[in-house]
Amino acid sequence: METFKIKLFEGGKIPVKATASDAGYDCFVRDFEIVYDEGPDVKIKHISYKLGFALEMPEGWATLIFQRSSVFKYDLILSNAVGVVDSGYRGELQCIFKPTNNKENSMIYNVGDRVCQIIPYKLPEIKFEVVEELSMNNDRGGGFGSTGK
Repeated sequence: METFKIKLFEGGKIPVKATASDAGYDCFVRDFEIVYDEGPDVKIKHISYKLGFALEMPEGWATLIFQRSSVFKYDLILSNAVGVVDSGYRGELQCIFKPTNNKENSMIYNVGDRVCQIIPYKLPEIKFEVVEELSMNNDRGGGFGSTGK
């Protein structure tokens, strides 16, 4: 088992698993800032959530930040789909959500809410070899939806 050092900020909580079999550790909102668009049509641009802790991970590890499945109850989506925290980063972890509809009664996460989940990830060591051709030449080069499904 690897050990990650954690520094808590005032009001911060240690991430937790709801059950032992969960893949992710739930993170809690310590503080947040709502950033608004400028102009005549004032809308929420994004909400920056501070998670209340910083990590020191062993070399060769990263931590991935995902939205929780309960996000469907809120009018938000994690702005970068998956956050990546490198092992050299020592600042407070944060996540930024964008609104999906900007209605006046939109639900947002508040202080103390479980806002996202982190999944530590052991990075594989790889090397790249430049070649003229790849071993399998097929018709899958079209990219998105290339299998026709």
